[in-house]
Amino acid sequence: MKIKNAKILITGGSSGIGLATAKMLIKKGAQVVISGRNKKTLKKTAEEIGAIAIACDVTNENDVIKLVKNTIAQLNGLDVLINNAGFGYFDVLQNIDTEKFKAIIETNVTGAMLCGRECAKYFIHQQHGNIINVASTSGLKGHQNGTAYSTSKWALRGMTECWREELRPYNIRVMMVHPSEVQTNFVINSGRPKRDFNNTKLEAQDVAHLIVSMLELRDVGFIPEATIWSTNPK
Repeated sequence: MKIKNAKILITGGSSGIGLATAKMLIKKGAQVVISGRNKKTLKKTAEEIGAIAIACDVTNENDVIKLVKNTIAQLNGLDVLINNAGFGYFDVLQNIDTEKFKAIIETNVTGAMLCGRECAKYFIHQQHGNIINVASTSGLKGHQNGTAYSTSKWALRGMTECWREELRPYNIRVMMVHPSEVQTNFVINSGRPKRDFNNTKLEAQDVAHLIVSMLELRDVGFIPEATIWSTNPK
């Protein structure tokens, strides 16, 4: 698809991968709405990069319905949903906190479903659209302390495959990205100690480049899923 003048919604767009992707798309001429829970941060970020801010808690069904409706109104249409909102929670099985486990499923899985559902209604009506779900290599292989996070990303991958089969007849491309470790605030936000910057590991703009490249492929084809790893992390 052509990025210039494309109308794009990015959840979790005020930081990390979402923010880097928004910046790259806007630079290429796209119109972008970014959403997030923190209204103050969201507004400031949108003003800085030239995006439109619409606050939304993706775990709230009414919020999501309003988000998609308002996005379509603000942009006068919609071409792309980038389902990026999510967070991490890590612990060994015997210490799993039930409420934290439920919370990560609510955001990473149910939230993604709600956004996908509302955008799909519009995409089906116009007979074209794009959905990119941002997952993780944790959605491909389990690991220690990963019960909650890996479960959420495996579920997201399963949903993505279902959507792909359901939506292809309507010319809707459903794609998925699996980043390995990316140097954002993800680690700190998941309650783990801050890690020093490492120039041999991925940064948010690397994942953004992949997402944009997948979108730029002609509409006649699509990349179902792509994994991005650091070449030689130290």
